[in-house]
Amino acid sequence: MSEKKATRVGYGEALVALGAENDKVVVLDADLSCSTMTNGFAKAYPDRFFDCGIAEANMVTMAAGLSSTGLIPFCSTFAVFASRCYEQIRNGVCYPKLNVKFAFTHAGITVGEDGATHQAIEDIAIMRALPGMTILCPCDAEETGRAVRAAAAMEGPVYLRLARLATPVFSAGMPFEVGKANILREGGDVALITCGLMVEACMNAAELLEKKGIHATVVNMHTIKPLDEALVRELAVKMPLYTVEEHSIIGGLGDAVAAVVAEHGGRLHKIGLNDCFGQSGKPAELLDFYGLTPEKIAARIESTLK
Repeated sequence: MSEKKATRVGYGEALVALGAENDKVVVLDADLSCSTMTNGFAKAYPDRFFDCGIAEANMVTMAAGLSSTGLIPFCSTFAVFASRCYEQIRNGVCYPKLNVKFAFTHAGITVGEDGATHQAIEDIAIMRALPGMTILCPCDAEETGRAVRAAAAMEGPVYLRLARLATPVFSAGMPFEVGKANILREGGDVALITCGLMVEACMNAAELLEKKGIHATVVNMHTIKPLDEALVRELAVKMPLYTVEEHSIIGGLGDAVAAVVAEHGGRLHKIGLNDCFGQSGKPAELLDFYGLTPEKIAARIESTLK
């Protein structure tokens, strides 16, 4: 692991690099470029950057139009505002299968003091329901760079879920293939399937479980749709599965895995926000309150094995 860097920072850096290589890449932002980190692209390529103001629906519609001319638009705002432009994403991008990329930052409860109104805990569920939408949730800044390049290289709408907080780099040197998860740690007793910021928490939880004699596999499920169903099936016949996500347990990673388990068999426990909103507080306090710290994750797993 290296020094910590937020996935949103990795996104901003990747955009600048990608912009130098591909003049078809354009970026749109909803008056949040200093937070979503698209400001670097704006400075480097001002003619390919569009600040749409606080008008997310307009931003998506503009991106759809730009896409229809052969450009590759990346739209950015906070993840909680995905609902503001849902109709435009659905009918203006997904229905006509346009090549627009949505990189929404500040997802989950770790937005912290901004409170429940700005903590997106349902964005994966919203995007999962849209036909043809690919969903990527990278675990660190380096993986975010690879995810951005993968999104740009593929045709069709893509949703990248990015975070505010800095996290260590786990994925250095690892391949990135859409729809193919990475195993970060192998163990034969339980499997933790996770994504985004929760990868760090699950790696640390695995260390705590190891001290109790429980050997855990940790899976970085960076692609939530299309899910790596083959890996889920493989693990489900060997050990109980635990999904861990900074998202509601309704409609997110847990339910995506549950759909596979329901059809093919296995034992699954979902760890995340249990049909509730977040609240204002420091990120560490909120993770503890909602049971998403390494200690709380390890304790939950241990309790189910008794």
